[in-house]
Order: sequence, then C-alpha cells, then structure tokens
Amino acid sequence: MILRTKLAFGLALAGALALPGLAQAGPWQRHYPGRAEVNHRIRHQQWRITEERREGDITKDEAHALRGDLHDVRQQERAYAQDNGNDGHLTRGQVRDLNKQLNENSRAIGH
Repeated sequence: MILRTKLAFGLALAGALALPGLAQAGPWQRHYPGRAEVNHRIRHQQWRITEERREGDITKDEAHALRGDLHDVRQQERAYAQDNGNDGHLTRGQVRDLNKQLNENSRAIGH
C-alpha cells in the first residue's frame, strides 16, 4: 500500500513538473516529440560538460571538443528536419541515428 502511494505521488509529481514545459513548448515540439527529445538531450549534455569542466574532470580542450560534437548533432538534426519538408519532423530512423550519436557523446563526457 505504501509503495503504491509513493508511486502515485511520484507520477503526479512528474506530471506536474512536465506541464510547465508543455506550456513553453513551441508548436513543433508538441507535434514532433523526436526533435524535442533530441534537443533536450543536447541541452542536458551541454550542462553535464559544464559541470565536468567545473569539477576539473575534463580539460578545457576536451570540453570544447565535446561541445563541437554536440553542435554537429544539432546541425544534423536541423538538416534532417529540413530534408523532411516544411513541417520539420524527424523520422524514427533519424531520431535513432541522432540518439546513437548522443549516446556516444554521453559516454565520452563521463559520469
């Protein structure tokens, strides 16, 4: 019973935290969650790079290279969306490809 209550509370909290993000999301983010997911992962990895650099776990040059890799992923995401026409969506295969690149970058960041 206690576990069920904690789970329900956790789900309610997660839902409440997600609502403000939806209110700020642009129309393409609501309609194309693949792009929103990729861009969220890029922002999170940028934050992780900053934290690792601040803690001294990576050098300035390593941080610069990792940010360059993220820039390349974002450019690829935009190119995919443009290739798919005016609506700016990504195919499942394109999202999978971008996530694969982000997974490699995440492993390079550490933690």
